[in-house]
Amino acid sequence: MASLVDRHTGFVAELRRAGLPVSVAEGLDAVRALQTIDLLDRAALRAAYAATLVKRPQHRPTFDMLFDLWFPAAVGDGAGRAPQRPARTLGDDGRPVPPALDPEIQARRDELAGLLLSGDDAGLRRFARTAVAEYGRPPGQESWFSSGVLAALSPDTLMARLLGAVLGGQERGGMAERVARRTFRDRIARFQDLVAGEVRRRIAEDTGVERTARIAVRPPLERLDFAGATRAEMEALRREVYPLARRLASRLVQKQRHGRRGRLDFRRTVRASLASGGVPLTTRHRPRRPHKPELVVLCDASDSVSAFAHFTLLLTFALREQFSKVRAFAFIDTTDEITKYFSPGADVADAMARLAAEADLVWITGRSNYGHAIKVFDEKYRDAITPRTSLLILGDARSNYGELSLPILRSMAGRARHAYWLNPEPRAQWDTGDSAASRYGELLPMYECRNLAQLTAFAEELAQPRPQ
Repeated sequence: MASLVDRHTGFVAELRRAGLPVSVAEGLDAVRALQTIDLLDRAALRAAYAATLVKRPQHRPTFDMLFDLWFPAAVGDGAGRAPQRPARTLGDDGRPVPPALDPEIQARRDELAGLLLSGDDAGLRRFARTAVAEYGRPPGQESWFSSGVLAALSPDTLMARLLGAVLGGQERGGMAERVARRTFRDRIARFQDLVAGEVRRRIAEDTGVERTARIAVRPPLERLDFAGATRAEMEALRREVYPLARRLASRLVQKQRHGRRGRLDFRRTVRASLASGGVPLTTRHRPRRPHKPELVVLCDASDSVSAFAHFTLLLTFALREQFSKVRAFAFIDTTDEITKYFSPGADVADAMARLAAEADLVWITGRSNYGHAIKVFDEKYRDAITPRTSLLILGDARSNYGELSLPILRSMAGRARHAYWLNPEPRAQWDTGDSAASRYGELLPMYECRNLAQLTAFAEELAQPRPQ
């Protein structure tokens, strides 16, 4: 029983370390759920843990990966003895022939094609375990690799065979082929995931579960560093931007509505009190002038913050669709307005391409020069900042030891209703090297913003009512 308790506490601790919000109470809920199921039923065990510990669909892949490490489906090869690695066919020169000419590998490919064709998930899982045992550890290597399995079996090259088996003599290019291609693409991806999971399990047995989890498990989407996001993860982040922009817009509108009552109108209050013998039972207020939230975004578009700039431009794009008064500017060593690229209804990919090709962001060197960029902004676009404007600057505050234009930025922040700076670098790296984070941070609040969670927290703070 102690072993199960240790396994449970270690699993819950690893979920928290990976960024999943698991409270002590939820850990106890999981323990109570385990008392009602058959612990030998691995599917029920997974479902009980998921029901009590996972709050968001985006957290499920991380949960499943850690569950498979802490509660593996098999030990070793999953059998009483290790399968013998098939001998590679040797050519006339004594070297192994290419996989395409090896009859043993071709037999395995035929078996894999049959499983992909039938959609037998349980059989595909068993085949992945066998394939990793046979091809996952190259000769002379101590570790396990997915690349050896996928290189030997080349599942992506089976698509033509699978389509031919399903479609027969049907005309190509129609709906039937598109559906079949999507189905087989998903099954091939499933096989690749099974191979990767089996490799992780093998590595965990050799090096330890905790070490493997720290290396293999990526943080959940909301805590993923913008700079390290893959293309697929950037697509997922893009989907998260629009709800965030809508929430920010609604909070700003609420902020305006909460403050609709203006200053006390003394004369109207006294007149109204005559009906009650001079007692001011009801106060009268002057109507406030309508205030439409405005936003000015000034974004560093240099290579050093390219991933962060890409994401923040996505946010700008989303905000531009929520407000009619958002002006966006980008800079490297000079500044140009990019609002026109983010007009409502425009395609975000087209907007990014036009920005890269047409925007005038380079002055001389093409390296970050915050001082000159701020000076150009103030000279050309001074009218963009008004007492109704929130100014948002996005960048790492690294100006390559150039000028900083601190007095100009102080004036810009003073003219704005609010001014903020989002810095994608970890706070520990501020003021190192050519960073001027603290000097800029003295002029306007600077926030660390490296992931979606930090950006969401900033948006929530931005929407909070402030004293006028």
